[in-house]
This record gives sequence, structure tokens and C-alpha cells, in this order.
Amino acid sequence: MRSTRTVIRRACLAAVALSAALTLTACGGDSDDSGSAASSPSVSAAETSAGTHNAQDVSFAQGMIPHHQQAVEMAGLAADRASSPEVKDLAARIEKAQGPEIETMSGWLRTWGKKVPEAMPGMDHSAHSGMAGMMDSADMEKLGKASGKDFDSMFLTMMVEHHEGAVEMAGTEKAKGEDQAATAMAGDIVTTQKAEISEMKKLLGEN
Repeated sequence: MRSTRTVIRRACLAAVALSAALTLTACGGDSDDSGSAASSPSVSAAETSAGTHNAQDVSFAQGMIPHHQQAVEMAGLAADRASSPEVKDLAARIEKAQGPEIETMSGWLRTWGKKVPEAMPGMDHSAHSGMAGMMDSADMEKLGKASGKDFDSMFLTMMVEHHEGAVEMAGTEKAKGEDQAATAMAGDIVTTQKAEISEMKKLLGEN
């Protein structure tokens, strides 16, 4: 009888202990899981965005945005003014490539807490004319008034210079930037725009 009571008591104590352990484990597990799922990824992402860029990355994005904006504006004129199908095709490709890159670079600057250059229209071209390859307001006005073969020649000549400036800027980013996405885009710009420079020089009869 005594032995039976002892066995029952031990069984009850074991059950209580097991129940308490399960309760503590469940509470602790919920807390740890939610903390790791909710906070760790966001903290990691914040550290990455804050720690992988330098002043050169910021300068690259803030300079290349207006540079691209001018290229897109120039390319947009070709649809109605160019006479060459090759020029129209090239201009369309420039718009298609550089528009999304403007959005991407603007996103980087917002993430880094830096100023995003104002978008066009109404862009003051003279304000950026000191930048490599940028046209001034007088150049843009001439291009806007041209049409036909005159437009084709002027567009190609200006865009070669414009692309050469972009390649120079992107080369500096590749050499001195730290952000992997920014340096990767710079590499793409160098590759794409060098190929387009060769294409444009052929159309101009220079190659």
C-alpha cells in the first residue's frame, strides 16, 4: 500500500515537472523565434546599407542621375526628329536602359539618407555643364531645333561625348567605390556605353 502511494506520488510529481518544463520551453521558444524573425534581418539590412558605401558611391549616384537624365532627354527627341532608323533604335535603347538606373540610384541615395537630385523636366543643363560629357543649355537648344539628318549627326556627336563622360565617371566609381551594387552598375555602364560609342562612331563614319 505504502509502495503504491509512493509510485503514484512520484508519477504525479514527474507529470507536474514535465508540464512546467513544457510551458517554460514554449514561452521561451516563442520569444526567441519572434525576436530573431522580427529584428535580426532588419538590423542586418540596416547595418549593410549603412556600412557598405562611401563618399565616392554617393558622389557617383548624385552625379550619374542628372547625367542619365540628360541622356534620356536627348534620346527622347529622336523619335520625332531623327531620320535614321538606327539612330531611333539606339535612342530607344538608351532610354530603356538609363531610366531604370536613375530609379535605382535614387533608391540608394534615399537608403543612405543623402539628397536625391531633382528630376526633370525643367533641368538646368548649365548647372551641370562642368560634369564630364554633359551638354550645356545652348547645346540642348540646338539639338531640340534640329531635325532629319542634321539631328542624326548632332545627336550622335553629342551622345558620343556624353557617353565618354559617363564611362569616365563610372571608371572612377569602379576604382574607388565600396558599395557592391554601385560598383557593379558602374561596370555595366562602362561595358554598355563603350559598345554604344563604337556603334555611334560607325554611324558617323568614323570607324
